[in-house]
Parts: sequence; structure tokens; C-alpha cells
Amino acid sequence: MDPRLSPDPATLSPSSEMMDMTPDNHNGAGQHGNADSDMFNLVDQQTAADATVGTPSSLSNMTMAADGTTPGEQAVGNNTTPKRKRFVKVVEVDAPNNLDLDAYIATYKGHTKINRLEFIADRCPSLQIDALKLAITELKSTQTLNVTRLSSLVKKLNEAVKGGGSVGANVSNDLLSLDKVWVDSQLLLAKQQTETLEGELKNYKRNSIKESVRMGYIELGNHYYEVGDLSNAHRSYSRTRDFCTTPKHMMELSMNVIKVSIELGNFPHVLTYVVKAESTPEVSQDKELTKAKLKAASGLANLDLNKYNSAARDFLSIGEELVGHQYGEVMSANDIAVYGGLCALASFSRAELKRLVIDNVGFRQYLELEPHIRDLIQGFYNSNYSLCLDIMDKWRNDYLLDIHLHSHIEALYTNIRKKALVQFTSPFMTVDLNKMAKSFSTTVPALEQELKSLIISGQIEARIDSQQKILWAKQTNKRSAIFDRTAAMSQDYERDAKGLVLRMQMISHGLVVKVPSSDKGNPEHIT
Repeated sequence: MDPRLSPDPATLSPSSEMMDMTPDNHNGAGQHGNADSDMFNLVDQQTAADATVGTPSSLSNMTMAADGTTPGEQAVGNNTTPKRKRFVKVVEVDAPNNLDLDAYIATYKGHTKINRLEFIADRCPSLQIDALKLAITELKSTQTLNVTRLSSLVKKLNEAVKGGGSVGANVSNDLLSLDKVWVDSQLLLAKQQTETLEGELKNYKRNSIKESVRMGYIELGNHYYEVGDLSNAHRSYSRTRDFCTTPKHMMELSMNVIKVSIELGNFPHVLTYVVKAESTPEVSQDKELTKAKLKAASGLANLDLNKYNSAARDFLSIGEELVGHQYGEVMSANDIAVYGGLCALASFSRAELKRLVIDNVGFRQYLELEPHIRDLIQGFYNSNYSLCLDIMDKWRNDYLLDIHLHSHIEALYTNIRKKALVQFTSPFMTVDLNKMAKSFSTTVPALEQELKSLIISGQIEARIDSQQKILWAKQTNKRSAIFDRTAAMSQDYERDAKGLVLRMQMISHGLVVKVPSSDKGNPEHIT
């Protein structure tokens, strides 16, 4: 049997037809397309040191392995290649404040649905059993060929049930075990399909028919993707490049590679193929939908690369084509509202926030799906900072369970808070630090430290009176500044006028050296 398609032997018991997935001393294995691997997203070092919004009581334990993984992620499946690993804190969430798991996960489909459920299970103990049950049910209902991942999820569920007390007692035995006959049949079916598709591809290459070879690679890539072998799926899709003969073929290639690259976490590659797809002439009937998907993929890649301004502009430029969750294999319409809104608040100026977000009719449809994001943006623009901080703190735990957003919450919240502090102080000559601390739900000493960092970085031009607890804005003599600017402009005008008069006098007295026609264009000859 093909070793790539073999399940974890620790989860299968050959002595019985029905196998109980009992936990052992080893940690659960995950696919390289698992949501677990997204824990390797980078957290900006400066962000980790900055002040953050929200109360620390809303978070629970914080664990971190040497490679940035949780203890349950350190084993990798036989048929997988782990994603790029990056050092990041792993935060366990006690309980989200607003997450309805069934309604939330219903907006996704395909691999991302399983990835998000497994991610939530690994991060939130209170939702672990429910998330694993939904993931296992989804894989079994689709007759998945990715038996390795299914067995890993079943093993995790058994471990959770064993330590879950009364909560785990309600789990059906069908979810806690796998039928060995069914597992063997799925493994055999996956192996047979792989051999068949590879054999057909060899025949196509032998006949040298470009279209047949291209379709053969696509079918093989689809099969590898279904099995969970993302690296081979990416390789098969990429090899169709040499056999693409029309713009439609190039677009199909780009969309397939983008889909797999997102799941692999290779976001620079995503941006490369987004550019290629956008430069391809549109020939499909649903070209607007394709453009929207490309913008969504580009926004997600820029978010992962900490380019929040670019990410916000990508999400805000998505039309109404994705309102109905048409890109559910990657993200939902609700995600577009959340990602776009938070990135805009963290990176846009007040004028840009008004012009690109509040007055954006197309993006308004996405904000209707997430009213709290709409209220957050309006509150920030209207300088209602206490409302903004309450909303951000209330939804913090929910965002920490988002597979793409969790590692950026600290940076985004810190940037939003800094912009709020700057915006709060800008209209006043003096600010009472006691009243300001109350508005920002913090203490005066902590507020002084935040203001000090902003003053040092030049974002606020002011001084702190620590004795009277007052922030004094630096006073500038506007009359003197205008006079100095006027004097500088007059000097520039005088210099330009003298130069123009001198040139006119030189021309009138024949003091200009004419360049011969043969030497025109030679920079060594100056008139």
C-alpha cells in the first residue's frame, strides 16, 4: 500500500472490525493543510511590547513550543509537508463572547471548513468537543479520501472526551471510532485513483496532446488536493503552465495555485499569481466574480504579510459579488467585513476612513453582515472612543479564534489605540490626563507611558506635566510660520526670475553655443 496514504497506525486496531480511537502518549498528527499550521504566523516584535486594548481577564493560558506549535501539533502526517514555521505566542481562549459555532462554520466549505474547526478545537477548550464533532461529521459525510486527517481528528476527540467529564458523555460512539473495513477501502480507492490518473497522464504525454496533458495534470492535482497531499497538488497545478494555450487556461491555473498556496501558507506566492491572473485578458462570463476573488486573495496575503494598508484597500475594492459567500472555500463575506474594517481602522487617516470606508456603497453591504464593525468604524470616526474600546474588547476572543486574523490582533488593536490617542489629543491645547485615562479605560501612569512613546516617535507634539497630570500641546506661532514660508517663496521667485532674465540676455547677445546637428543628443554638448 502507498505509504503516503496510510493512516496513523496508532489509531487503528487490526484486531477488530470497529476500532476505538483511544489516546496514547503521542501527540495528534495534522495535515500540512491543517488550520493548526497557521499558528506559525508571525507576530511583530514591537507589537508584542506595545500596550493593547482589552482586559487581560478575557484570556486564559498562554503556551508555546520551541517551534511555535502547540503540544498537539508537533507530529506531522505521513503524506504531508509542514508549512513554514514562525515563532508566535499561542493563546488559549476560555470562551468566545459572541461565537455561534454552527452559524459561523456554515458560511465555509471544503478544506477551510475543516481547518477552521480544528483551529478552534486547538485554541478553545470550551468548544473543543463541538468543533471536533462537526469536523468529523463533515469528513465522514463527504466520504473523504483523507483518512489520515480523519483518524487524527477522531483521536483528538477521544482525548477531549476522556478529559471532558459530563460534556464528553454525550458524544456518539460513531464519532469516536472508525470502521477498519471502510478505512482500508478508502485507502485502496485513493491508491487506485492515483495510479490510474498517473497512468493516464503518461499516455497523454506520449501522445503529445497539450490539452490532454493539461487536463491530466489538473485531474491529478484535484485528486491530490482531495487526499490532502497539498505539496503534490501544488506541483501538479503548476506544471499545467507549459500546456496552457488560452487566457482562460492561465486563469484556471492561477486560481488553482492560489487556492493551494493559501492553504499551504505561502502568501508571497499568492500575490505572484494574483498579479499574473489580473494581467490575463478576461474571457470568462463571471469575470467580475473572478476579480472579486482575486482581490480577496490579495487582501488575505497582504494581511499575512502585515501590510495592513494594502490589505484594507484590497478588501474595500471587492464588489458585491462575494456577499453570498461565493468564496467560501477561502473566506466568508463576514470575514471581508472584519478584515477590511480592522485593517482600515489601523492604517487609514481620518479622511481616508470617511472616503474609502464610510462612503463606500459596495463595502456597506458587507458591514451590514457585521453590525459591530460598522458601529466600531462610526464610533471611531465620531471620536466615541469608549464605545470603540468596548466593542474591541467584547469581540477580542472571537477574533483570536480566526485562523487568519489571530496573530494580527495585537498589532491591529495597538495601532487602532494609538490612532485613537493621537486623534483625541489633536484638537486641544491642554488635556486632563485623568479624564483621558477614564475615556480609554486605563490608569494615568499607563496612559503616560503610552503618550510618552507617541511623543518620542513624533506622532504627538506635546509635553506631559506629570505633577498636574496635564498634557500640553506644543504652541507654534502661526503668524511667524506664515511669514517665514512667505519669505522663502519670495526668495525662490527672485532666484528663478534672475535666472530667466540672464538666459534671455545671453540669447539676445549671441552667447549661446549651438550644437551641431550631428552631435544632437550628446550630453557632453550643452547649450
